[in-house]
Amino acid sequence: MSLEGAFNNVYSKFKLHFYKEIFRKFKNREATLTTVETFCMEIIYALGEPTVAEFAEFASISSPNAAYKINKLVKKGYIEKIQSLTDRREYHLRVTQKYVDYYNISFNYVKSVADRLKEILTPDEQKSLLTILQKMSDELMPEIPDFRGGKPAPEGEA
Repeated sequence: MSLEGAFNNVYSKFKLHFYKEIFRKFKNREATLTTVETFCMEIIYALGEPTVAEFAEFASISSPNAAYKINKLVKKGYIEKIQSLTDRREYHLRVTQKYVDYYNISFNYVKSVADRLKEILTPDEQKSLLTILQKMSDELMPEIPDFRGGKPAPEGEA
């Protein structure tokens, strides 16, 4: 298998696990986030309390379109708008616990896989893998800003 194939296989398994868990949780009730809303939430969470303008710019959508999407997410209880202390006209987008619980469906599996890696890899192999992943993030993905805008990951992540 090629490096690209192996990487794609791992990435696909993480996505598939997430989708499987989402459908399992919604078996007895209707989904509350549309696919596009899920993508919007992932962007907002990853950017770490962006402004409405920062979200719109990153998602390459118009400000009115961004405002529409954000207002729907606020009504559903996944985001809260926090007024900026420095510019009262500006609002930062903060995910609510409701979204964190939703997001943890994915994160818990990432943590499980990382824990399994710790069990089977030597300390030197773990250090090498960490170095590789950090280089991928820091050097090979310049198009994407630091995850969560440089904010520390929630407890248990990293």
